[in-house]
Amino acid sequence: QDPYYRFNDVMYRWISLDNWTYSRTFKTPFDIRKWQKVNLVFEGVDTVAEILINNITLGRTDNMFNRYSFDITSVIKEVNFLEVRFLSAISYAAEQSRCHKAYSIPPACPPPVQKGECHVNFIRKEQCSFSWDWGPSFPTQGIWKDVRIEAYNHYHLIYFSLTSFFEKSAQQWSLQIESVFDVVSSKPIAGLVTVNIPKLKTQQTFNVKLQPGEGSIVLLVNINKSSVVEAWWPNGHGKQTGYNMTTTFIMETGYQIEKFSKAYFRTVQLVQEPIPGSLGLSFYFRINGRPIFMKGSNWIPADSFQDRVTYDMLWLLLKSSADANMNALRVWGGGVYERDEFYDICDELGIMVWQDFMFACALYPTDQNYLESVRAEVSHQVRRLKSHPSIILWSGNNENEAAIASNWFSIPYADREVYIKDYVMLYVKNIREIVLTEDKSRPFVASSPTNGLESVREGWLSQNPYDTHYGDTHFYNYISDCWNWTVYPKTRFASEYGFQSWPSFSTIEKVSSTGDWSYTSNFSLHRQHHENGNDEMLQQIGYHFKLPHSTDPIKNFKDMIYLTQVIKAQCIKMETEFYRFSQSEIINGEGHTMGALYWQLNDIWQAPSWASLEYGGKWKLLHYFAQNFFAPLLPVAYEDKGALYIYGVSDLHVDHKLTLRVVVHTWSSLDPVCTLAKDGVTVKAQSAVPIYKESVNDLLGRCRNCTRKNCVITFSLVGEGGLQSPTNHHFLSSPKDAVGLEKTQLSASISQQDDIYIFVLQTTAIAPFVSLDVGDIKGRFSDNGFLMTEKKKVIEFYPWEPTTVEELEKSLTLTSLVDVV
Repeated sequence: QDPYYRFNDVMYRWISLDNWTYSRTFKTPFDIRKWQKVNLVFEGVDTVAEILINNITLGRTDNMFNRYSFDITSVIKEVNFLEVRFLSAISYAAEQSRCHKAYSIPPACPPPVQKGECHVNFIRKEQCSFSWDWGPSFPTQGIWKDVRIEAYNHYHLIYFSLTSFFEKSAQQWSLQIESVFDVVSSKPIAGLVTVNIPKLKTQQTFNVKLQPGEGSIVLLVNINKSSVVEAWWPNGHGKQTGYNMTTTFIMETGYQIEKFSKAYFRTVQLVQEPIPGSLGLSFYFRINGRPIFMKGSNWIPADSFQDRVTYDMLWLLLKSSADANMNALRVWGGGVYERDEFYDICDELGIMVWQDFMFACALYPTDQNYLESVRAEVSHQVRRLKSHPSIILWSGNNENEAAIASNWFSIPYADREVYIKDYVMLYVKNIREIVLTEDKSRPFVASSPTNGLESVREGWLSQNPYDTHYGDTHFYNYISDCWNWTVYPKTRFASEYGFQSWPSFSTIEKVSSTGDWSYTSNFSLHRQHHENGNDEMLQQIGYHFKLPHSTDPIKNFKDMIYLTQVIKAQCIKMETEFYRFSQSEIINGEGHTMGALYWQLNDIWQAPSWASLEYGGKWKLLHYFAQNFFAPLLPVAYEDKGALYIYGVSDLHVDHKLTLRVVVHTWSSLDPVCTLAKDGVTVKAQSAVPIYKESVNDLLGRCRNCTRKNCVITFSLVGEGGLQSPTNHHFLSSPKDAVGLEKTQLSASISQQDDIYIFVLQTTAIAPFVSLDVGDIKGRFSDNGFLMTEKKKVIEFYPWEPTTVEELEKSLTLTSLVDVV
């Protein structure tokens, strides 16, 4: 069965406890005698295996993230028998842990709620494949990337990369091209390398000499000064221009290599400098000299089984990020270094990538074999990925500095030094050294969260990596009321924060049976891998909404799913808006927030999680909210000491004079009780400025004696030439206390226009959190989860596969808050 169906993650556990052998017989498709060297290359082996050809052992693998190349020149025949004998990753990890006798390396096992496997930190494998708090335990074994045979004479190109630099004094761009070769001849090979970028009228030829063995040549190409170079910009800040480039190697052996690639030009700086009026240092990214507020999320593996991840799936998930106004994703350190296509798509869409190395939430061994394996991994991954302009930062690990600083693993104080030494050995003396040698074009931080330069100053381990005056922070709080903005840290950079929700019923339905469809079923408990997660969602919902009490159990389950999605969307909206409006101010030494990356973008299976995109790519309500709270122009409201403040937040590159429209409705009427238009409001480029302040009592008094319970506020910014922000809302009380909310009749008529479907919605009363769901039909709406304050609203549906008006009509369910009973 589908491994994701019901309880199969536990039923199929035996598969990963067994050892498996992959074998095949193949004919060699060329004349062996004609080639000086023949290699068998594995781009990815997951994970612990012995590799044999014709019953001769070539070598062993123990690192999923490494590329392995075996010289088979002397053993290959016309017909060959190839075997890859895998050892269970679970038993290997347990054995490695047993052998590490000097001291233990925690954590030994994941929390029981995760139903996972132990000692994942002892194996260089996708860390979350032994389970995580949002994912199942499927410790796969197999060949997860290409396998091929390479045969060559003279020389062979293994890696080819290019990184761009801008020389300020000369006002000139240059490209550093690095080529790593294997040279099989016994004496040096001389030749010419020609680099040609026609569009930039740049052509250069170099004399080179390749030494025997493996080595690299580095060429510096200066771009013709008379050409105008268009830089690569993040989504929302400019174009993602790339230039076609041909590199030709013509060597004296008469054998030539032609390499086609794309050259991108962009600079990145991580700015950490003193801020007037504040302790500490800034922490933000400058791209091509321009400070950029990073808006986005965190990426986890798209499936437990990497061979099920297709180009189309990656495109859909990444395009959905760009469509929600994101410009950044953090590739989280407990998954995999993503495949080339992932970064190609990010290059194309302008999505900046914060790239973790694959170490997460654990301490790690530093014995010689382990370090050697890691060194090979890091060197391979940096060489493979550094040409991508989308990658703007290398980060050593996820939360391991914090794990030691906050003593997650209850290490006695006397023993700390050992672990600190290991930490510095792994991330600083090994990973960092290699990164700095291999790639001078982008910054490196040792961990996330970290205090950046302050952590470095304190010997790479700060006392408190969550300090809001430095670096980045991760923040989770499921107990406090998430609508209260004062609980959020006014940090320099929020790189992780989030809340859980359930995926939609159509997603859960595929992997469950009728008896599972209740919030408290065994299935619902089994899928929840975060301790008390289902109860924490109920608690957040209870602060502001009435819990459902339908006598129909399936309606009850669907209402619960809907409410978890609403509360999560609203929570992350409040928190993200807080980070966005904090970018230009310092209050009590805190502020200048320059990044908001919520946890998490995507899902690895169908289960309650922090994701905004469900397994399969369907948008949760949060993702629709993200489209608005990450909009380039946005008014944001919050209350403080009885006053209502509205800030104008802008990512636009020029100042704008705009009109702020504030509309107050009573819950019981679609006609506003009062409208205020404030003209000539200046919203500054790339900043957040206060544009409105009024005591709530005065505002309500002006509006025919509204009260907090019977009125709601909406507001938007409008400018010249069609420039406008999304309409935002501010609740004056919890919707559960709202007076005058009426049961509404929601209806939709659907028509088709070219490739798009038009939904015309009508309502008889104000409807909060209107959700359109078309079940399994793949696609997305132009807006969803909104507060409907007009009789009529037009929504577009963009299908991802062919559908019809009839199918959409049949599948459509409309839900608003007043439908939950």
